[in-house]
Order: sequence, then structure tokens, then C-alpha cells
Amino acid sequence: MSTVDVLAIFAHRDDAELNAGGTLAKLGRQGRRTGILDLTQGEMGTRGSAATRAAESAQAAKVLGVAVRENLELPDAGITNTPETRRAVATVIRRLKPRVVIAPARNGRHPDHHVTAQLVRDACFVAGLAKIEPEHPPHRPLKLLHALSFREDHEKPTFVVDVSDEFETKLAAIRCYASQFDGAIQGGEVFPNGEPLYDIIRHQAAHYGSLIRCRYGEPFYTAETMRVDDLMALEVSSL
Repeated sequence: MSTVDVLAIFAHRDDAELNAGGTLAKLGRQGRRTGILDLTQGEMGTRGSAATRAAESAQAAKVLGVAVRENLELPDAGITNTPETRRAVATVIRRLKPRVVIAPARNGRHPDHHVTAQLVRDACFVAGLAKIEPEHPPHRPLKLLHALSFREDHEKPTFVVDVSDEFETKLAAIRCYASQFDGAIQGGEVFPNGEPLYDIIRHQAAHYGSLIRCRYGEPFYTAETMRVDDLMALEVSSL
């Protein structure tokens, strides 16, 4: 059975790349096994088709070095947080056994995004219940991270991952979705400012990087307080 260290669970094909592509690429280069679970096929997207996006997502996964990519085929623009959907997501979590799960920000302009954030949180809990899908042993991830890329207006990041060395890989993965993004000026949670979408993504990553004094970064939020054992190991200059 194939398992992963980190599993990114997002509503649509391309969400993981936009929000955590650099982090997933970095983890892969560090020898970690990563996976992506897309909840929908993106059939309601204004541009492209579900079949086109399937091919694009497979190519993007190769670019990022993702070990596993699966799709639950839930209804696009109609994701709900119900016992049935929690069970479906929990079953994948129990099978892949990630230590860390990455989910969308808890607030978002697309209804599927904020519903997915709560659905993933609840599914992570349900995955630890012994009587849910007993053919797979219970497994509850240790950490749940919410990706804040493009959504910093609601919550301040708990931490930012330095993806300076991986940013071009992230952008290459995003460019795999030509049907969605070529010629676009907005997409997903990326608000338009008149620039091409790819430039906005670069500028936003540079902003997040500036928060930790590096070139490019990806921001994350955790509900729990972060633990520090060695003050001398703390990074990022205060002054």
C-alpha cells in the first residue's frame, strides 16, 4: 500500500499548485512522499473541460514530483460537508496515512474553497474513529495546515515556507493549466489587478517571502500555537 508524508486536499485541480505548489516541490526534494487529493473534476469551470483539466493535473503532478494524485469526483461548485463526504475523504486519509494535511484557507471567495477547509478538518477527525470504514485502520494526521496564499486578508500566517529555490517549479506546474490560466488576469482566490495572472502569482509569492526575509514564500495558518524548544534556532530578523 502506498502512503504519503504530506497530503494536500483541495477542491479543484490547480488549487494545490496555486496554494502550496512550492511547498510540495520542496518536500519532494527533501525526500518526502507527497500526495494531492482533488475533490472535484472542475467540470463547472468557465474555461476548459474536465477531461482537459485531468490531463493538465497529471502533468502538473509530474512537475511537482507528487507521488500520488487522486480525485473524489464530488460535484464542482457543489461540495458539501456531510457524513457521506466526510467518510469519503476520511477513507483516503486512512489509506494514505499522511502525518501532515494541507487544506484551503478557512475563508475564500469560491464556496467550494471554504467548505473544503471545514470538510478536510472534520474528515481528519473522523479518520481517527475506529468504526468508520473499518477495512482501513484508524489514522488521524498530526498537523492540519491551511494554505493562506492570496487569502492573507482574513488571518495572519502562522509561518511561511521559503520556496525561493522551488518557485519556478511551482510556476511551471501552474502553467500546465494552460486552459485555465493562459491569458487570464485572475483565477481561484487570485484577485485581478490588471497584470497577467502569472505575474500576480510571482508578486504575491515575493510578498510572502519578504515576511521571512527571502525571495519567495508560501504562507500557512495553524489553529494551534507553534512550539519552540531552542530560542537560538529562531530565524527571521526582528529589526
